Amino acid sequence: MSESHPWNLNLGRHPSPDEVSFDLARTLSSVVALQSRVPDDAFTAPILGTEREGQGIVISDDGLVLTIGYLVTEAEYIWLIDNHGGAHAAHVVGYDQETGFGIVQALGPLNLPAMPLGDSTAIGTGDSLIVAGQGGGEAAINTQVISVREFAGSWEYVLDRAIFTVPAHPRWSGAAVIDQAGHLAGVGSLYIQQAAGDDDEIDGNMIVPIDLLKPILQEIIEYGGRRRAARPWLGMTTAEAENHLVVAGIAEGGPAMRAGVEPGDMVLGVDGEEISGLSTLFRKIWSLGDAGVTVPLTLHRDSQIVSVTVESGARTDYLKKPRVN
Repeated sequence: MSESHPWNLNLGRHPSPDEVSFDLARTLSSVVALQSRVPDDAFTAPILGTEREGQGIVISDDGLVLTIGYLVTEAEYIWLIDNHGGAHAAHVVGYDQETGFGIVQALGPLNLPAMPLGDSTAIGTGDSLIVAGQGGGEAAINTQVISVREFAGSWEYVLDRAIFTVPAHPRWSGAAVIDQAGHLAGVGSLYIQQAAGDDDEIDGNMIVPIDLLKPILQEIIEYGGRRRAARPWLGMTTAEAENHLVVAGIAEGGPAMRAGVEPGDMVLGVDGEEISGLSTLFRKIWSLGDAGVTVPLTLHRDSQIVSVTVESGARTDYLKKPRVN
């Protein structure tokens, strides 16, 4: 395992110890680099790759590390690298499909401080936050919240209240988002070109708020995820294009493919209800019941209206289960 090095960030000013009310160096030492290896035949390998890199944040004294889940989904090997270049093996504890959070457990002592969980409910537009990767102060930048709003991802994902920060951190995946008290306010998830939520192209990051973790953290630790039934999943990537919802991709062997949905189909309705907007589409599907429920779709294909019935599934049923190294 090669040593991880800090990088130069020219997109934002580094935080200074003199500007904060907490021990900046100690807080930043809780952020580790994360590297994972996924089997070649993993369900997510064609899209997310087999070798993934990002960050994680130590959140407990016994070595629990919080990250963004796509880094560790189906991972068979995980390494955590601290600011001194020390590499530590870890394994997946669990992953929450609804929020996107992932938890891993170091297999030996990390000897790193745990970052306290903050309160993201009070964060609003204009607030100052630090976005940090592994590497200390040189891997951290001062950012500002440019928007707090709903976010819908094409992969059947919706957050009611996501945080958007500028400038963009170039190593956003699993980055720590730190509030003015030195507490963890969220985890970096995506690079966004329209961070303000309008037509202006402003590069920023989408942050998953930490308060979404608190009600489910113990369930993830004990059971690997939520105990309640999973949401229905179609395996259908959908994009908004010119006020239309267009199927951009289909998961190989997934429910939508088996039902005959095709890339390029335009989604007009679900269960007889006209649909406009990604979040409306996904929420309507989820309202029909748990994973396994039948989802009637109305599609437009080749100038014709097509009705397709999809037998939904649970996304986790298609994934390789976590293993302990």
